[in-house]
Amino acid sequence: MYRALIAEDSKPILRNIQALVHATELPVEIVASASNGMEALEYIRNNPVDILLTDIRMPKLDGLALIEQAKGLNPQLKAVLISGYSDFEYTRKALNLQVFDYLLKPVERPQLVEVMERLVQQLNERHSTDKDLFKEIVDPGFHASMKLDADFSLHPKRVFIVRKQPFTPDLPGHQAGVVQDCFTQAYAPHTCWVFPAQAAGQLLVLVNASIQEKYPDIQECMEAAQQRLQVEGLEVSMATQVQAVENQAVPELYDRISRMLVEQMPLGRCLLLDAGSALTTGMRVNTELEQLTACFVDMINQRQKEKCEHRLRQQLAGWHSGIIRMAELEKFTWTLADAFARIAYHQEPEGRLKLAAEVRALFVQDSYAAFCEALLTWTGQCFELMYNLNKKSSYELFRQLDQYLQLNLYSQVSIGDLALKFHVSPSYVSRIIKKYTQNTFVHYYMRLKINEACRLIADKPDIKVKELAEVLSFGDQHYFSRVFKEYTGSSPTEYKDQAK
Repeated sequence: MYRALIAEDSKPILRNIQALVHATELPVEIVASASNGMEALEYIRNNPVDILLTDIRMPKLDGLALIEQAKGLNPQLKAVLISGYSDFEYTRKALNLQVFDYLLKPVERPQLVEVMERLVQQLNERHSTDKDLFKEIVDPGFHASMKLDADFSLHPKRVFIVRKQPFTPDLPGHQAGVVQDCFTQAYAPHTCWVFPAQAAGQLLVLVNASIQEKYPDIQECMEAAQQRLQVEGLEVSMATQVQAVENQAVPELYDRISRMLVEQMPLGRCLLLDAGSALTTGMRVNTELEQLTACFVDMINQRQKEKCEHRLRQQLAGWHSGIIRMAELEKFTWTLADAFARIAYHQEPEGRLKLAAEVRALFVQDSYAAFCEALLTWTGQCFELMYNLNKKSSYELFRQLDQYLQLNLYSQVSIGDLALKFHVSPSYVSRIIKKYTQNTFVHYYMRLKINEACRLIADKPDIKVKELAEVLSFGDQHYFSRVFKEYTGSSPTEYKDQAK
């Protein structure tokens, strides 16, 4: 419903306009009337108004001066002038003030309806544009029914990101309505808007830039809201910056501040982040954590279940008493998941999706202790899955390794190359080949190459030894001859003579 103010000193004309507006059944409510320009201006100064209908000739402050000063207070205000025929040319000049339109006295229903319908359509388009700004930010269900009042377009706003603290219960208080009440109480009389974001556990809060008058210090500003939220039992981290922005800039600023908050949120305490501070930086590179993560990945590749679980339990306990960022914990967990997926679900998209869903479920626990137990249980289950798959598929892996080596007899493949190709450790490749060939990797691969050399000699008895060495990637003819004799009992030349 749009709010309209009528400034008219003639009571009969005022009553006529009120009746006509009401009869249009448009979403317009006449919230006040004024008998002089100063009275109308004072009302606009203290109350939200979308539409001003004013007579051009008003006591104390004429219609044009009223519109000019009212637009200074509210640039989005839609103004309609009411004038007599004698004021026609004067009214035309008034359009330079961006007056929406004018009505000629006596105001008649068709004329008023036509002007008001166009005015309402333009207001709807403006509000729709404001709403569309938040389509990629706000929860889709909330966005579909959200309505922005007239005040929303009037002033620049301070952008706040409020995020539920990790591993805390999902309370009813986290709903937008409760948070709205907390911010309204903390920041009154400055207007606040609260929107549930698409990101789980996160809210976008917009506050009129005038909040700077009440809380010049940014930390005090956030603490005031945080204290209200804590009364409701809500543990949250929060980020904002001093600089206010126009509505069009909100989405970009939301993304930037949200990313900073997610990167810097600590696990064990609430954070109040000044996103505009020169000291605020992106996520630091934790070299120690990266090295630790690599150790855990290696334990997974080596199938060292007991060692991995023991180290993981110790590490989780250490993180609880120390300081680790939530983003770092998430990155660590997802890296473990990727290591398990490479082994258990190699080239199986459905299995990887299932594993990803399990990881996401870990982070919705109500406490850090519950998360730790869930992570340890999940880790054990992943190891068991790997063991079961290995029992069923170790021969399948050998078959794939053998096929790959057969296809690469004319190049040089190392055990490290195989480990990278099949996402397993070099020692595991070695064990698999030993199990099914009773040979080391080197001996088995050399056997395949020498068998291929024998086949080539049989097909082409005149082939040169040097050519054989080069085509099979031995590089050195003498080394090839030595290896050939080791596996066949004859030198290449002797073998060729026997084949003729």
